[in-house]
Amino acid sequence: MTDGMFAVNLKGFSQCISSLSVFVCSRDRKWNKTTIYTNQSNIPPQRLFLSFSIFCFRSLPLSLFLHLSSLDDDNWGETTTAVTGTSELSLSQEEVVGLGKRSEDGLGQGCRRYAPLALGLCVGLLVLATPLAFLVLPAVLWPARLQACGSACEGLFLSVSCKLLILLLAVWAIFLRQARASLPRVCVYRALLAMLTLLLTISYWLFYGVRILDSQDEDYQGIVQFAVSLVDSLLFVHYLAIVLLELRQLQPCYSLCVIRSTDGETRYYNLGQLSIQRAALSLLEFYYRDFPLHNPALLSASKHRAAKHLAGLKVYTVDGGSQVGGQPRAMISAAARRRDATHNELYYEEADHDRRVRKRRARLVVAVEEAFMHVRRMQQEEQKASPGDVMDVREAALAIFPSMARALQKYLRTTRRQHCHSMDSIQRHLAFCLTHNMSPKAFLEAYLSPGPTLQYGRERWMAGQWTLVSEAAVTSGLKEDTVFSLRCLDFSLAVTVKSIPYIEMTEEYVDPKSHKFTLSLQSETSV
Repeated sequence: MTDGMFAVNLKGFSQCISSLSVFVCSRDRKWNKTTIYTNQSNIPPQRLFLSFSIFCFRSLPLSLFLHLSSLDDDNWGETTTAVTGTSELSLSQEEVVGLGKRSEDGLGQGCRRYAPLALGLCVGLLVLATPLAFLVLPAVLWPARLQACGSACEGLFLSVSCKLLILLLAVWAIFLRQARASLPRVCVYRALLAMLTLLLTISYWLFYGVRILDSQDEDYQGIVQFAVSLVDSLLFVHYLAIVLLELRQLQPCYSLCVIRSTDGETRYYNLGQLSIQRAALSLLEFYYRDFPLHNPALLSASKHRAAKHLAGLKVYTVDGGSQVGGQPRAMISAAARRRDATHNELYYEEADHDRRVRKRRARLVVAVEEAFMHVRRMQQEEQKASPGDVMDVREAALAIFPSMARALQKYLRTTRRQHCHSMDSIQRHLAFCLTHNMSPKAFLEAYLSPGPTLQYGRERWMAGQWTLVSEAAVTSGLKEDTVFSLRCLDFSLAVTVKSIPYIEMTEEYVDPKSHKFTLSLQSETSV
């Protein structure tokens, strides 16, 4: 080849690519046959070979060349042929990325959830097996040289077994509990206790290996006492764990103010010496118990009031020309009057809404009472009927539900809580009330007033994952004026920390005689 063959400009390259109308490479399932289809155009072999070589490059150089060729030819998009292929097992780029992300998220959550438990089990097994190994190894390695174990040594065996049993139950009660949440950082005190336990166990193993295994100590009673000292040390470490993890946080030291960002719902809680992430976990538990369910429908402004607000905008003359009859001035004055009267519209709108709520509530109460009276009559009739005709509680709930369904639906729509209660949940609640012989007021209490978040289904919490946002390290303890937030999909909880003040109380002695007085009665005194 000469140098002239490679001197192909970009415009000629684009024309050559456009001339390749069809280019398909197909292979059969056995990968033993390849078929290439090209057009029968009048193209020089040199240019075709050069175009085919460049076309086989990666997508980045090809797109770069095509983009540069478009600068020289304005009609490149009309003359360029794109070749695509489909397959039954093909996936889009977004699906591939999403699949990888979901698999990584699931794997990460599983590791973060079960890794501390697996590590705790390994440490616990090592700790519990170490005293037993101290007692078994001498009897296996040099049994003939060991001294006889008397009654005192046998009493130490009983002590070791009882202490190990107590330690096993204590570790199960404190450490082997199901995790309530997945925290972003490792608990400092748990990590400290784990390291302390490992260091203690390794130290005992080193001392045991140097002083007992190497010398093959014959005093078996001393070996048993050495194992007893290890068990005693482990019991004291467990006592330290109870103090740090359970007792230290019981005394309240801080008052935390929790504010929901959307509706301003506020609660106050007293907590002890906790880290920020542990305090956030406690606050989320309190949130699901105390805060009412977040209802976005109550946050939307009224459409009528929003239209009035838009109609009350100011009007300006852009072109500067004069208007006949002073019409712009009149429009501005009317808009100002409507804007000043917005609070009156809000007042009457809220009054009308309260009136409609009271009306719907009265209709609902009457409908529910009539339905429950019908159930009582059915129960009285069932007592006289044969056992085969007795109606089940579920069937009774389905029978009386249509009589109150319309009134309940209208009330929930008026109060904008229809998305919080499904038909299935209402029927289950009705069957529950009928089973336990509850009154109509007990049935209506779940719908007349909003309950805490935990009383509704998980699909209606609208918060599956929380994010802790804090300027300070989440493993640091709570301090005065510490501010952090807990964010979910639709709202956030802003938390402000205040220290409980030091209370100084003094005593003042009051002389009992200072309370006494004398009443002098005279003859002129009226009683």
